[in-house]
Amino acid sequence: MARYGQSFKDRVVARLLPPESATLELVSKEVGIAVDTLQRWRDGVQSMPVRGRAWTAPARLQAVITTAALSEADKIAWCRAQGIYPAELAQWCASATTALAEPQDTRASPQATRQDRKRIKELERELLRKDRALAENAALLVLSKKSRRSTKRARTHDPHRRSPQFGPRH
Repeated sequence: MARYGQSFKDRVVARLLPPESATLELVSKEVGIAVDTLQRWRDGVQSMPVRGRAWTAPARLQAVITTAALSEADKIAWCRAQGIYPAELAQWCASATTALAEPQDTRASPQATRQDRKRIKELERELLRKDRALAENAALLVLSKKSRRSTKRARTHDPHRRSPQFGPRH
């Protein structure tokens, strides 16, 4: 029996509830979970207070679009019926506006750009210093290995040197 995390269940069930209200069969095909299981999850969530339900991103966008033309009093009534606070709706609207903003609208200030350039320059200097230190360490390692190899060769190729097992030469 498969076990699903609560956040996954919340996302799936949110698709089944208003404002998205996807059909059980469609969601079942998309996520690969039996219709009976989805129905049990939905019924469990519907027995909870409306305030505890999760809203998917498409549902939040749909809510922003639906309430855009409403008067302030109608928005508050709509929010009350859906179980959300008007401040949440305003936050969703701000998030949608930010996401749809043109890149030049979200451009950084000159001061932030200057600070970023300074930080990049510092990081590049530090990276160069570390690269040089790494190269120096690699060179020292190669030299130490060469040094060890050359002393081993000198010992093994010395024709006048006897191994200790034979004792001193006479």
